[in-house]
Amino acid sequence: MDGQSATMKAFEEKLSAQLQEAKSQIDGIEARAKGKLAQAEIDAINGLKTQRQEIDKKRQDLKTSGEAKAAQLKSEIEAEMAKLKTSLDQFGTKVKSQSATK
Repeated sequence: MDGQSATMKAFEEKLSAQLQEAKSQIDGIEARAKGKLAQAEIDAINGLKTQRQEIDKKRQDLKTSGEAKAAQLKSEIEAEMAKLKTSLDQFGTKVKSQSATK
């Protein structure tokens, strides 16, 4: 295994772990908020699920892409993952605070 493919394999493994963590967070938010959600919040959770699925699809594409495309995909994935993490943190905090007040 050359250095480039070792780097991509490490990135892919890290990304898989982050996506699994995001799925767990989304599931946790959804479980805490079950029955207390307005339609807008349900839509927001579905949007988070969609974001995660799109990142996972790009992760799959990364496995079969050439080196030039892999660098672009990696950059896109990192940016989208950062957005997803921010959204999860903000929405999770909002749901926690709403659950605490009800």
